[in-house]
Amino acid sequence: MSIAERIQQDIKRAMKERDRARLGALRMINAALENARIEAGKPLSEEEEMAVLRRQLKQREESARAFREGGRPERAEAEEAEAEVVRGYLPEPLSGEEMDRLVEQAIRETGATGMKDMGAVMGRAMQLAGGRAEGRELAARVRRRLQ
Repeated sequence: MSIAERIQQDIKRAMKERDRARLGALRMINAALENARIEAGKPLSEEEEMAVLRRQLKQREESARAFREGGRPERAEAEEAEAEVVRGYLPEPLSGEEMDRLVEQAIRETGATGMKDMGAVMGRAMQLAGGRAEGRELAARVRRRLQ
């Protein structure tokens, strides 16, 4: 079952349970997936669905941060609640140790010797991570290791 299909089922469940907050978050996710499908002109692969969900998560986290800094904690909490719903559809993120092992593997596989090889190592590390690691955090670990 695809993520989009799971979300459709969860929308129906949230409607039956009259869970307005969850229903709103699910509809937002569903709309983002539908827009991506229309833009692609074809059904999305699981990897493409995950990319859409990661973008939605990032948007919610950034919005929550901005609302907190702007003195709007109630809006920040709403954004954080939506982010939690999105997280429920994403695979468990890699731990720090797992990321370090992954970076070491990517360096071995690419034969990297220094910072000039950063792009190749990052490309391989992102493949190995399979969407379970933030690019920014992975890049910081690769940079530390290659310097």
